[in-house]
Amino acid sequence: MTTDRTLRARVLAGETLWGLFLDLGSPFSAEICARAGYDLVGLLQSVEVGGSTPVVRPQSGERLRIGRALDLGAAGVVIPRLDSAAEVREAVTYLRYPPAGVRGVALRTRGAGMGTVAHGDVRQIDERILGIVQIESVGALAEADAIAAIDGVDVLFVGPADLTHSLGIPGQFEEPAYRDALKTVAAACAAHGRAAGILVYDLAAVPGLLELGFRFMGIGSDGALIGAGARATLAAARG
Repeated sequence: MTTDRTLRARVLAGETLWGLFLDLGSPFSAEICARAGYDLVGLLQSVEVGGSTPVVRPQSGERLRIGRALDLGAAGVVIPRLDSAAEVREAVTYLRYPPAGVRGVALRTRGAGMGTVAHGDVRQIDERILGIVQIESVGALAEADAIAAIDGVDVLFVGPADLTHSLGIPGQFEEPAYRDALKTVAAACAAHGRAAGILVYDLAAVPGLLELGFRFMGIGSDGALIGAGARATLAAARG
């Protein structure tokens, strides 16, 4: 889905966006998925060639990892494993150049237009970077409202597997405690004008999630799609 507006602008405007995780590490798979019309995928150049928008989830939220993802051209960063508003408040400073943040100023990078943006104009780069914080622990859930209130946080993104394990109900997505957690995240986002996001395992759950207010949806991965397609094709051939 190509558009003149940035991904962040679309999130802030309240659009419902559909994304896909890329876990195969294949630029060809990334481009195929991008051309299918997903809004959020990775492997940056292949994704952009396919007409979609790349967002990166680094292994952890350190300054150098986030800065490297942005310098390589990520339109946003999914920051994992933060358990408190204090940790989030520090991490979002890594998304912006000084004085708004502490991102390293290296302008001859893909993320800064390979040197085409002047030092005095870096604010325009800051304004288009999407900040996504994962909610995947009891600690982050307890501080969801405080996290949503932080400037620079655009999306609170639920990691269902980690969150249910943290809640002591591993993989039990119909448990009341998990459903209440989703409502807590959605309410925090609504109160502060953020987008509620989630990774979806079962597409049958999508209508209910939309009703709760979730509109930043990760609906699987390229590996899962290939696996499902391969199984279905073989079953049909044998059938």
